Amino acid sequence: MNRRDMKRVKKKKKRPILRRLLFLALVLLIGIGSYVGYVFYQTLEAANNSYDDLGREKSKLRDSAVSISNDPVSILLLGVEDYSSGGKGGRSDTLMVATFNPEDQSMKLLSIPRDSRVEIPGKGLDKINHSFSKGGKELTIETVEDFLEIPIDYYATVNFDGFKNIVDIVGGITVDVPFDFVQNSDDRKAEKLQFYEGPMELDGRYALAYARMRHEDIKGDIGRNERQQQVVKAIIDEIASAGTLLKVDKLTNEVGNNVETNMKVSELLGFYQKYSGFSTSNIETLTLDGVGEYINGISYWLPEEESVIEIQDELKGHLGITVTDSSDETDSTTTDDFDTSAASE
Repeated sequence: MNRRDMKRVKKKKKRPILRRLLFLALVLLIGIGSYVGYVFYQTLEAANNSYDDLGREKSKLRDSAVSISNDPVSILLLGVEDYSSGGKGGRSDTLMVATFNPEDQSMKLLSIPRDSRVEIPGKGLDKINHSFSKGGKELTIETVEDFLEIPIDYYATVNFDGFKNIVDIVGGITVDVPFDFVQNSDDRKAEKLQFYEGPMELDGRYALAYARMRHEDIKGDIGRNERQQQVVKAIIDEIASAGTLLKVDKLTNEVGNNVETNMKVSELLGFYQKYSGFSTSNIETLTLDGVGEYINGISYWLPEEESVIEIQDELKGHLGITVTDSSDETDSTTTDDFDTSAASE
């Protein structure tokens, strides 16, 4: 065999290898494109299933609607104990308010004790979590707006099944348990779940029990709120991790089945882009001070007036709402996006 023939043989061998590599690359690109398309479709479907704007374009405390990707906004997070009737007649076991400021990509997180004795519009003084059973999401939003004197721009509700499944999908969470305790699970077996002081990995069932326990905590509702904030941070850490990317389809399916929100797909995408570098180090947790007290044989959490005012001012400042001396009604105004006339309703 001469050199020319050897070159021909080498060329013939190279061509099949090159074709295979091109074919594999093409298959890979098609696969990635199909997965991205599938995830986008799943996200769109989930958003459509979970979307409920409550028939309002903006908060009553806003002159105009805000953009989640450009403006400081607030989100009310509700953990619903019974979601079987579409959110009507259940109880809001957890109430948390998160405010976001795009300027420094920061977040403030406040847990409101569910037994807080507040004025529920049209219903009188009662526990704040009763606002959900008496008027659903709409009345709960109105109650929180009146209590904190800030607009609630967005809301999201999640039931117990959704919460547990989301934690399981992201692979569980790790929290620092403050002390040993035992808590009943929420299933029919009412299994006793043991928690040990120190770092502990929790699946969905354990995470829910950890966030709900309060009777064995000497801090009562305050301790419960601290654990809820701890769990939220841990979930954010897991969702932000690279490994969660391949679980997006499962997460979006869970959202569609067990979550309701007034965020549109475009707003969710804008929020993700704006806060793409967000981490739990950007979160500041707030605590509402108060005392437990029995009134007419019913246990309440009575928020301290001074603490309420401090929380209101801090959240207003984070939302870009001007905070001035409350004794001067004419100066107690806000920025252009805050309707002071509505606040006095």
